[in-house]
Amino acid sequence: MERITKKLSEQRTARLVIEPAGRPRLPGDTSSIKNASSIRVSCTGAWVMQEIEQLNQQLKLTVWLANGNLIFDCTALTALDTTGAWLLQQTIQSLQQHGHAVTLNGLKPEFHTLLQLVSYSVNTPNTPAPPQPNLLTRIGRRAWYSMIRVSEMLVFIGETAIVLWHSLLQPRRIRWRAILHNLQSAGFEALPIVGLLSFLMGLVISYQGADQLQRFGANIFIADLVGLSMLRELSPLLTAIIVAGRSGSAYAAQIGTMKVTEEIDALRTIGVGPTELLVIPKLLALVIALPLLTVYADVAGLFGGMIMASSKLDVSFTVFLDRLTDAVSLSSFLTGVGKAPVFAAIIALVGCHQGFQVTGSADSVGRQTTVSVVHSIFLVILADAIFSIIFNWLKI
Repeated sequence: MERITKKLSEQRTARLVIEPAGRPRLPGDTSSIKNASSIRVSCTGAWVMQEIEQLNQQLKLTVWLANGNLIFDCTALTALDTTGAWLLQQTIQSLQQHGHAVTLNGLKPEFHTLLQLVSYSVNTPNTPAPPQPNLLTRIGRRAWYSMIRVSEMLVFIGETAIVLWHSLLQPRRIRWRAILHNLQSAGFEALPIVGLLSFLMGLVISYQGADQLQRFGANIFIADLVGLSMLRELSPLLTAIIVAGRSGSAYAAQIGTMKVTEEIDALRTIGVGPTELLVIPKLLALVIALPLLTVYADVAGLFGGMIMASSKLDVSFTVFLDRLTDAVSLSSFLTGVGKAPVFAAIIALVGCHQGFQVTGSADSVGRQTTVSVVHSIFLVILADAIFSIIFNWLKI
């Protein structure tokens, strides 16, 4: 039993015997190796990862001891894994680079196949990394990609406009149930958050202006400050930003998920246009809901301003409302409400378009949802700035 155990242990232990070809080497005799024209390297045991450090130290001797040709005898090699094959191949290459002729004998077929695979991997030249583009090239690429995105958006707007026109000419094609569903999700369910933020905005504006107005004894003009700022600018803009983050992202995520699950392709297969089914109801519902939400935000913001004016400036609700009717004209109110449908169209179109840009993975859905919110808010603020320039030019 002890002999069997000892024999198995010897088979598992990786060893390397270096001696002149044709005659054995005496222990400690290195001159016979250096002067021999051929050297035999006997590879025995298991050349596996556990033995790699010991083998590496032994194989280094073959580089500085050898002066002639080398013969690697692998007859007694019991095991060989990728690590051992790589070490053997690296040693052979190093010896060949030093001008030695290397011969490999007695290697089993399966070990020979593994060594060929490792040799192919080691000798395959690395593909050089492509050169990094310079600054002008990167700017040009970004500009080109931006132009492509803009053109795709214009195509989408044109397609939606054509489908909307056909739907208005044939009201039977309008999906009223989908419109009512989107009215509830984008309009009615947004009332709490819109009302709360508008109320707080009215409080903040009234609180910030109270100190300055009180210093000059112009407490009554708090109605002018809150009324004009909320009705003309802040209410439509704040409502549009909230809806862009809430409903615009939902549109992109819904359509993007449908594209990932190939529901969009299924609709096209059965002859149903995704624009008519998915985009038009969302667009019409948001165009209806956003002006109503803006009016609701006006009321909530004015109520917040009235509370702060009453508590800090001693301006009662009655006095505040009387001054409000003189300070805010109907045109100022309609100016704010008139922006809402344009903001709604921007949010719906951008959200739906980004949903259709999803490429087929959950990561793409999240990325396009984020892009839809950012682009919607940016375009809403840009449109508000354009409206301000136009209204100033028209003296409205």
